[in-house]
Amino acid sequence: MTVLVAGAGIGGLTLALSLHQAGIPVRVFEQTEQLQPLGVGINVLPHAVRELDEMGLRAALVGLGIETAELAYYTKRGQRIWSEPRGLVAGYRWPQVSVHRGRLQMLLHDAARDRLGPEAIVTGRKVSGFRETADGVTLQLTDRTGAPAGQASGAVLIACDGIHSTIRAHFYPDEGPPIWNGAILWRGVTVAPPFLTGRSMIMAGHEFQKFVCYPIGTEDPAHDGSPRQLINWIAEKKFAPDHDWPREDWNRPGDPADFLPDFESWQFDWLDVPGLIRNARAIYEFPMVDRDPLQDWGAGRVTLLGDAAHPMYPIGSNGASQAILDARVLTARLIKHGLTPDALRAYAAERNPATARIITANRANGPEQVMQLVETRAPDGFEDIDRVITEDERTAHARNYKQIAGFDIDTLNARAPIVPAGAVG
Repeated sequence: MTVLVAGAGIGGLTLALSLHQAGIPVRVFEQTEQLQPLGVGINVLPHAVRELDEMGLRAALVGLGIETAELAYYTKRGQRIWSEPRGLVAGYRWPQVSVHRGRLQMLLHDAARDRLGPEAIVTGRKVSGFRETADGVTLQLTDRTGAPAGQASGAVLIACDGIHSTIRAHFYPDEGPPIWNGAILWRGVTVAPPFLTGRSMIMAGHEFQKFVCYPIGTEDPAHDGSPRQLINWIAEKKFAPDHDWPREDWNRPGDPADFLPDFESWQFDWLDVPGLIRNARAIYEFPMVDRDPLQDWGAGRVTLLGDAAHPMYPIGSNGASQAILDARVLTARLIKHGLTPDALRAYAAERNPATARIITANRANGPEQVMQLVETRAPDGFEDIDRVITEDERTAHARNYKQIAGFDIDTLNARAPIVPAGAVG
């Protein structure tokens, strides 16, 4: 029988490709009529790039984005706190890739259509409900208007339908909306000259006001021949969780007047923050939200994956990467146990506690806590960073988070494939 997947985001499409590679039939149902390359930048960490590599997508992924070579933390005054090599430069066997989210999704979509056939991805159909039987699951489908649009049957159902998952709500009807921590993110992309190494990801500021940026693509040179890149950036301000913000308009177009004045002085000799904001192609506003970890990800022949299972703060660049890892672990368990409830339980038993640890770490500011420590200890700047925070303390923050998130270099380079090569059809 067939694996049924609700949602053609990064997690759902990766799962479809992974199952097809293993010889397992799969159908994906996506409520959008036509997928388009929407969104802004994301990072795909080395442990997730490894999985895409093992599915034959590494070269295409690298061709779409920038191989990140450096991660650096700065103060609100532009003083460097910490930097470390990333990806191949750090000694990983796989790169870290910064890429436009929509381009990654379309890469996965196009690969899935080519490999599985266009009939495997059904668009314009939302999974509005399901009925479990002794040996399978039957889905109720609706069209974009909410009208009934038929049924589909398969062996198991995997919910990859995002933070507002209908299927998660079936199991947890009283959970309520996502949890807001008081932070608002304004996100945009700007064509600008390269900064620092040209392959750097930077974070400046502290917990209550922060700016993140990194290149996600190469653009045509300027008129004078100087190089240009597509720079992804995030400006963040944190309010009290009960702050009167128009949350009914979350994910709306952003207004620079709401945050640019707070970043006007952030003009460093290595980066023009207000210039990036002013010259953005478009700006979008998002709340920083997550959900509490769940005791169970489903029941019987139904389970959750990606943001439907474990939405987390965008700290540490883990959202898309963890969805990709979910897909590969689930594939491995389906190979071992068949298309059965036992396979889904084994998958959740491994991935639920692993992602819960990341949710908890991100709520404590993850590796970025080092920025807040410096702000607290030296709000007016410093002459010697080692007198503010020792190198050992900075190194420990970075090392501990990699271990929590599953991409410490030695473990990743040495471990066996999640999906054994001999099990792939």
